[in-house]
Amino acid sequence: MTSLFDPCQLGGSALPNRIVMAPMTRVRAGAGGVPTPSMAAYYAQRASAGLIVSEGVQPSLVGQSNPGTPGLHTDDQVKGWQVVTGAVHANGGRIFAQIMHGGRVSHPETTGVRPVGPSAVPAVGQVFTPSGPKPAPVPRALETAEVPGEARSYADAARRAVEAGFDGVELHGANGYLIGQFLSSSANLRTDRYGGPVRNRIRFAVEAVSATVDAVGAHRTGIRLSPGAGIWGADETDVAEMYGALLAELAPLGLAYVHLEATTDEEVLVGLRRAWPGTLVMNPSAPMGPVAADRAAADRWLALGADLISFGRAFIANPDLVERLRQGLPIAADDQATWYAGGDDGYLTYSAYRHAA
Repeated sequence: MTSLFDPCQLGGSALPNRIVMAPMTRVRAGAGGVPTPSMAAYYAQRASAGLIVSEGVQPSLVGQSNPGTPGLHTDDQVKGWQVVTGAVHANGGRIFAQIMHGGRVSHPETTGVRPVGPSAVPAVGQVFTPSGPKPAPVPRALETAEVPGEARSYADAARRAVEAGFDGVELHGANGYLIGQFLSSSANLRTDRYGGPVRNRIRFAVEAVSATVDAVGAHRTGIRLSPGAGIWGADETDVAEMYGALLAELAPLGLAYVHLEATTDEEVLVGLRRAWPGTLVMNPSAPMGPVAADRAAADRWLALGADLISFGRAFIANPDLVERLRQGLPIAADDQATWYAGGDDGYLTYSAYRHAA
């Protein structure tokens, strides 16, 4: 049976193990969305992962979801990321940038501009702003002629990511952000070629991925998906049909991987594994679910056909998670109050396991 600790080839990278650090928002960027030295230290501490996927990185100002998040659309941001990727590589790691366009999950207080989305339908819930959580605003529905430009924004950010030293990029197609909004039957009420039947709702995702492949190569391109998650009110109908159709469109592109979250029935997820001919990264835990991914869940999904397993929350308080999993050492608990608190507390203050004397 495949082990978490077996080496693996992923696109153009040779991975020493099959453990992926999942993308997690930590809102520690500096002014102008520029990565900081603390961010470089944070990712370098976790470089023993087979692959790190960065926190969500906005491809444009209008694509920014939360305050305090980093971008990949200015020269200063690229320079900041060069320090981060250099630190990860110096520690023997590999890192992909997750490109995240928030779409309607944003606020003018954060960006200075009105959010955009497939339709003028607000997200469900409150979004973060510099002055605290506020109801999600009604986004401006993109005109048909504008949609390809938003798809190309992922490719533009991918080019900058490669310039910044990233080994590749992961398009954030999960958790109710812009790609997920186009997939959604509740957020996407369009009647043009981007809305309505499944073949139209998957079009934006396919265009964004195709543009990114053209920009940086398939071996540097992955996508994360959360079938049926319904996060931020982005509900989906015909989940198995839609994601099967999406994977069928993406398969000929030869992507580095597809990254699935456990957000729907296992039967559907296993069916998608069988339908996807390439590398599959599986996150055994739903976002903010009651149970975080652990070794038992990882082993189970490897047996079900996943190639790599991503861990999110476990990496926050365990920079040495790979070794803890390898040796069966206790997994330290993290302090949720510091997830988005800013500063180094709860960010750089977790240490490797200390054996008793």
